[in-house]
Amino acid sequence: MAEIEFVMSPSRPGPPGLRWDGRGTDFAVFSAHATAVELCLYDERGRRELARLPLPEQTGEVWHGHVHGARPGLSYGYRVHGPWQPEEGHRFNPHKLLLDPHARRLVGELTWHDALYGYRVGSKRADLTFDRRDSAPHMPRAVIVDDHFDWQGDVPPRIPWADTVIYELHLRGFTRLWEQLPERERGTFGALGHPRVIDWLRRLGVTAVELLPIHAFVRDRHLVEAGLTNYWGYNSLAWFAVEPAYLSDGCPSQLKWAVRELHAAGIEVLLDVVYNHTCEGNELGPTLSWRGLDNASYYRLLPEEPRFYINDTGCGNSLDFSHPRVIQLVMDSLRYWVEEYHIDGFRFDLGAAMGREPEGFDPGSGFFDALSQDPVLAHTKLIFEPWDLGPGGYQLGQHPTGSAEWNDRYRDTLRRFWRGDEGMRAPLASSLQGTAELFDQRGRRPWASVNFITAHDGFTLRDLVSYNDKHNEANGEDNQDGSDENYSHNWGVEGPSDDAELEGLRLRLMRSMLTSLLCSHGTPMLVAGDELGRTQQGNNNVYAQDNALSWLDWQLLETESGSGLLNFVRRLLQLRRDYPLLRCECFQHAEIELAPGLWDVHWFDERGEALEETDWDNPLARLLGLRRLARNAAGGLDLMLLLFNSDSVAHRFQLPSPHRPLICLVDSQDWQPATVEEEGVSREVAAHSVVVLASRSPGQRGD
Repeated sequence: MAEIEFVMSPSRPGPPGLRWDGRGTDFAVFSAHATAVELCLYDERGRRELARLPLPEQTGEVWHGHVHGARPGLSYGYRVHGPWQPEEGHRFNPHKLLLDPHARRLVGELTWHDALYGYRVGSKRADLTFDRRDSAPHMPRAVIVDDHFDWQGDVPPRIPWADTVIYELHLRGFTRLWEQLPERERGTFGALGHPRVIDWLRRLGVTAVELLPIHAFVRDRHLVEAGLTNYWGYNSLAWFAVEPAYLSDGCPSQLKWAVRELHAAGIEVLLDVVYNHTCEGNELGPTLSWRGLDNASYYRLLPEEPRFYINDTGCGNSLDFSHPRVIQLVMDSLRYWVEEYHIDGFRFDLGAAMGREPEGFDPGSGFFDALSQDPVLAHTKLIFEPWDLGPGGYQLGQHPTGSAEWNDRYRDTLRRFWRGDEGMRAPLASSLQGTAELFDQRGRRPWASVNFITAHDGFTLRDLVSYNDKHNEANGEDNQDGSDENYSHNWGVEGPSDDAELEGLRLRLMRSMLTSLLCSHGTPMLVAGDELGRTQQGNNNVYAQDNALSWLDWQLLETESGSGLLNFVRRLLQLRRDYPLLRCECFQHAEIELAPGLWDVHWFDERGEALEETDWDNPLARLLGLRRLARNAAGGLDLMLLLFNSDSVAHRFQLPSPHRPLICLVDSQDWQPATVEEEGVSREVAAHSVVVLASRSPGQRGD
């Protein structure tokens, strides 16, 4: 094969990133403090360096140039010259090959070696020293790509927020043990787009899958050396590139294919994204990209000691979202996933960190303002994890209008109520109605509260009712990692039990929590496997466990409890679609009188009496009745009653007037409640159970 002649020439100024024009490629990369930037071109496998060319132009702190002959398929990296002054925040080292922050595809793997660090590992005052070893043999390369893909007229489903049900899953763990799928595809996007998987999601009744991080990420050195891995992927290396391990054919278009197939089934695709920190860690971390390009611009450094990093994320560093180029990089990434991959929305890990200005968290921060006005992102779903580890880091309810937030207050309330804790009546009422005291402001709707009982981080639903304590010994940290307070209860036996009565109680509690979740106003989120009762054997932090402990066990489908729970969840999701009162689009505050003496929402006790102020303050109250009313399209009144009993004995509820014929939609003590009409005057609710009743009325479809 003839050698390619690469010719570098000046290019017109433009934003950072690549632009292939059919004959060559424009390269542009930001660095405010560099003195020179070299482009290193490699062959398609990233093994042989073909050319090393200085970028000839710097415009507005962006270095740029055009390389004739640089075509899609070739790989590249950067070497950046500048001051080595760690005490001033500058850590330039041209001996380190750097990944382009705009890299769209990677070739090769990161292999841990001391040469990846800008300093001499193990030396005295190590991070102040200078290491001259070449890191290229141990670094992946970015690849010049042509993003063309035949979308075949794909149209995003754009499910209304009020109708959305999110299904959080780990791409690898979800299908790794699914024996009905081709073995080569399991754990990849080739499985996610498979007809069997799509049929599963459609029949379950969810409207969106939320994928744990699929951006290319780094397996932490200490985990690799301990024989573990970074399973969850919250350690980003490239915000424009798909994690290569998730592509069974090595081509990023496999993700586009999976998105296209899911969209055709009416299912949205949301990405869990990690922009709050990078995989480079603190001052003792490796130099892989951002640190070597312009450490002082990309990261938040201690003002009085810029040698060190502000660590509001708990991961060693924090991106500086007060810097316009950081905002630009993240916005470019978000738009890229929407425009090139047709992604429908994003969940921002440690979202509060992205709203930090020098003075602290700011609801009107530059990044939030950029998100709010961006036309490409205007129709996407934006979800924030509304906290970080910095000062004032808990900001539930304070994120931008038009976005939603993970509501951990909801999570803890539901867990504590069904555990039988005291003083949970009022918090439960708030949770059922969308946590209005936090979210009913600035024109927000109930869907802004993403309600969940479990997430990837923490106990599974089965483990919540099976363990009092975490059991994270497999992580190799002496059970010191993971949350110590899970608001769980084992109900007499720690872990699995053959006692039929205990198993029945645990299953009832799982059904009660799921019923509460799917009858609450807000956006419900389920975690893959909870509908089958999967366990992690008490491990509440499987971030490093890429094995059967964290993978979904599909053999649970063959068990009575697994199949029964699955059918129960499917029924709940169907009811949520059929009954608008389960997914109200507006907050209810008992301020709308729909008929004389009948308000849109009404709270009562087991006597059928309206709750007074002192009743809400009763710490021993474990019973709660809720009536919701709404006028339907035919002009009649839809009525729904929800009866909650977290006590250890059954209670009979007197039902408030008007007394109508009712049907039982859900009784969590049973797998499949009868749908015959009841007298509508009183109803017994078993211990640890919830009952949902509804009236038939004009325009109401019913069961």
